[in-house]
Amino acid sequence: MIKKTIRSRQYYGQLGVVLVALCAICLTVATVKYPKDAFDSAIIGLQLWWTVVFPALLPFFILSEILMGLGIVHFVGILLEPLMRPLFNVPGAGAFALSMGLASGYPMDAVITAKFRKSGMCTAVEAERLLSFTNTADPLFMFGAVAVGMFGRPDLGVIIALGHYLSSFLVGILFRFHGRSEKSSPDEAKRPLKNIFLRALEALFKARHDDGRPIGQLLGDSVKNSMNTILLIGGFIIIFSVVIRILTVTGFTGLLSQAFAGLLELIGYSASLAPALVSGLLEIDLGCLAASQAQAPLGEKVAAAAAIIAWSGLSVHGQVASIVIESGIRIGPYMISRLLHAVLAAIVTVLLMGPASSIAKFAALPVMAAPARQAPFAIGIARAEQTLYLACIMISILTVLSMSYYLIRKLYLYAKR
Repeated sequence: MIKKTIRSRQYYGQLGVVLVALCAICLTVATVKYPKDAFDSAIIGLQLWWTVVFPALLPFFILSEILMGLGIVHFVGILLEPLMRPLFNVPGAGAFALSMGLASGYPMDAVITAKFRKSGMCTAVEAERLLSFTNTADPLFMFGAVAVGMFGRPDLGVIIALGHYLSSFLVGILFRFHGRSEKSSPDEAKRPLKNIFLRALEALFKARHDDGRPIGQLLGDSVKNSMNTILLIGGFIIIFSVVIRILTVTGFTGLLSQAFAGLLELIGYSASLAPALVSGLLEIDLGCLAASQAQAPLGEKVAAAAAIIAWSGLSVHGQVASIVIESGIRIGPYMISRLLHAVLAAIVTVLLMGPASSIAKFAALPVMAAPARQAPFAIGIARAEQTLYLACIMISILTVLSMSYYLIRKLYLYAKR
């Protein structure tokens, strides 16, 4: 039986290699056949990376490296353990990845999670749980690019963002049961509740001592590692931009559209949304734009956009896989969580369209909507500023909640004595 299982795995592994090789050959031939389309799409991907992604993410890749090297993330992790462990079954340091993921968007959370795993701050299963719900879009994209720039409705930003984040937390709660039988990292919440601040300081000093690099070397390594990561992301953006264009000109997306049209008709949605779902399957921006332009009811278009944003596209999946694969994090659970997030986001968004739409116009954020009308490089700068602001707010809120829970629990245990 064991030998049969091994042979079966070897067979499917070899079959996968053959299929990937055939896809690579077909893509190469198509690129040679359509050189202008490939070149133009590569230029578009390069411009997106240079004007938006590079200035928006690079500073925070560097800062996250420095904060981990200084032990600050370990300090925050001890303080947030009482909140993150009961809810999501991950170490408290996961709140740092959650905050940066919510503020900055893809693939910031993957970069931080991979660093946690490599540094031994979490197990592989805990990293998979963390990656399942921290891989979110940034608010600036949903409020500015999607709600304002694509739908022309600033009030929809609140609905899309609420649906996206609420469904993300639901995925995190569901994935807390993932790999329950496997060993977890030490749980600070189960240790004596006194002196949590002293334990946090001890964790900071220990992490700094274990790192041991002088400040100059730490800064240099942070810049070097962050540049490698941002170049990797740029390569994926460019190659997927080419792949999407090649699939379009060769008619492959048309076949997928027919399949998605059948699924949409089963649930009573307009088949005109099928091209948007096909584009969103590959790339998030193109999918959301196609959803906003589809000839369908507004509620259906917003639900489709919500699902596309939660799925995030194979382009983002490729970036995440390239970042986390060396740290021993499996990509299978991540893909399942993306699919689950897409379904839940669409459902929650539909439910919110009624109650949330009555208050959405009062909660629209013009500061987030403005960058959609600015020059591309200004969007990147605005995203960087917004990321820092939102990350600080998120960490502060999570810290207050965690400390409140810690104090309540401490008072409860004291009263039981």
